[in-house]
Amino acid sequence: MFTKKTVSLVLLLFLFSATLNAEEKKIYQIGKNVYEKMCTRDIDLRNYATIDDLKNSIKHDNLCKPLKEEHVEALSTYLWEVKRAPEHMESKEVILVGKDEKCPICGMFVYKYPKWAAQIFYKESRLSFDGVKDLMKFYLKEKPTAEKIVVTDYYSQKAIDAKTAYFVMGADIYGPMGSELIPFEHEEDAKSFYMDHQGKKIFKFEEITTLDIEKIDE
Repeated sequence: MFTKKTVSLVLLLFLFSATLNAEEKKIYQIGKNVYEKMCTRDIDLRNYATIDDLKNSIKHDNLCKPLKEEHVEALSTYLWEVKRAPEHMESKEVILVGKDEKCPICGMFVYKYPKWAAQIFYKESRLSFDGVKDLMKFYLKEKPTAEKIVVTDYYSQKAIDAKTAYFVMGADIYGPMGSELIPFEHEEDAKSFYMDHQGKKIFKFEEITTLDIEKIDE
């Protein structure tokens, strides 16, 4: 019999999968195939602090049969971004969005894109966005007096403080509204993602300008 915890996890995984674009799905499928056919034993993801640590272990610790570089990339991306995700979604705070909440910039229902959700909190209300890019469009124009701003860490899916996060611009991973500012709680994760996905720049929150947002939309 399914527990409430199991049902919630299945729902989160469904929503997570639904937001993936075609290119991500292709990479993840390749990584999954490599994992199932080429790896000789289970890989405990709790042993790795970053995706680079995982890659090095795959290459040098005989976790799998000899792999081409592109297969190492696909395998590590699949393990880090898919197999690692349920553990983090199950144990850490995520952004919760009501089904009636629309992004004030693009008008889309935010609950459909939990992987990208971001919020601005006021004393007695909040605004939800389907990505950091739209949040920043609103924030830079309106300069709201917010009590809290939270974004979704791309790897862990955890709700994190936007003011202390790191944002990667120009990567080859796209959100609901195309190119995005992709947030990370830890600088090492942002740097690793920047290298793996052809990022162009890493920002702190206060460094992002209207001109940067315009460049993302070009």
